[in-house]
Amino acid sequence: MAAEDTACRPLLSAYELMEDPYGGFGRIREEAPVVRGLWNGHPTWFVTRYDDVTAVLMDRRFATNSQSLPTGTDEYAEVMAKMGIDREYIPYLAGSLVYTDPPDHTRLRKLVLRAFSARRVSALRPRIEALVDDLLDALPERARDGAVDVVEHFASPLPITVICEMVGVPVADREQWRSWSLDYTSMDPRRLNSMLGEISAYIHALVRRRRAEPADDLVTGLIQARDEDDDRLTDTELVTMVLTLVVAANETTPSLIASGVWALLTHPEQLAKLRADPELMPGAVQELLRWCGPAIVAKVRYATEDVEVAGTLIRRGEHVQVVPGSANHDPRRFARPDALDVTRDPEADRAPHLGYSRGAHYCLGAGLANLETEIAFARLFARFPGLALAVPENRLKWKPMPVTRQLAALPVVLGPAPQAEGA
Repeated sequence: MAAEDTACRPLLSAYELMEDPYGGFGRIREEAPVVRGLWNGHPTWFVTRYDDVTAVLMDRRFATNSQSLPTGTDEYAEVMAKMGIDREYIPYLAGSLVYTDPPDHTRLRKLVLRAFSARRVSALRPRIEALVDDLLDALPERARDGAVDVVEHFASPLPITVICEMVGVPVADREQWRSWSLDYTSMDPRRLNSMLGEISAYIHALVRRRRAEPADDLVTGLIQARDEDDDRLTDTELVTMVLTLVVAANETTPSLIASGVWALLTHPEQLAKLRADPELMPGAVQELLRWCGPAIVAKVRYATEDVEVAGTLIRRGEHVQVVPGSANHDPRRFARPDALDVTRDPEADRAPHLGYSRGAHYCLGAGLANLETEIAFARLFARFPGLALAVPENRLKWKPMPVTRQLAALPVVLGPAPQAEGA
């Protein structure tokens, strides 16, 4: 179908995209720069090539909130209402950073940006290393029938613990937060309504405690920002911000860690290069984000005026779906794009990956995610040199979501621990 064709059709079934999202969207990418299709029942323009995806992400004429359109309709809030989400709780979902546009997005992002500065993230290294070591120490006793689930017992607990410490969630409550995060991502209206009621009450109580007993944490910082200028942060925005940060930590970084372990175990020659030269680790994490990062499809954009993309006119109000997972495999920008190469030089390709998006919505926690993943890989593969998949690769189960690529579980055998020196 030519890019200028105005007919709409499902481009690929959800099943096809879940089975092989890179291949599926890759076929769309090679069909035309911009393709018209259906997504969630809406006529949508799909943008899948690297340069075009980057252009849309950087263009302020494409909004992430439909309220930025002249109609002023909050499409996401309407979807939540139809799902059965209580209208009292919808603002906690629809007000997330990912659904806001400047100037509100700029204001909200600025309030938490300091907590994720390079200096503050770097200072977390010793604590993250200690947490990783504790999780690795516990892995052998987690084994069932000789196998350990990397997702449940390693990739998931690490980021949620780190972000809870940053936010100021007491140790005793962190397992509850992990449970709430699972409720959030379930998209089950009953679980969501229950979770949102409980979590809003919890955060308001935590705010009261931090007002009485300030601490060096994110909640205290947000309270101070609100109290200094009452217009800067509403109660709803404060709850939404904390919820967004904790849930994001329980969704994206665990997926990156688990997918990265899978990728390296199924590409032993790449793992061997990492073991031979640990200095490759930071670049390897970026390559894994490009090659198998969890973000396949970005949040839908809305054209706030008529815009031309790659020779195709997109009219005001139309939906635009950019696909970073496809852009990251675009042969126009990456040499051997489908090959995993931990020695890849981003400068040679002249194209940094889009796993953390680009522009105003560039991932706030990218530096923290990089650090957690680098430490997790380095220590996991050093501690268990015999690590291997516990099941054939074709028996691994992926979550049934075409917008993201996440393992439901990653069973591994740990293999013999390395001999202590002098043993």
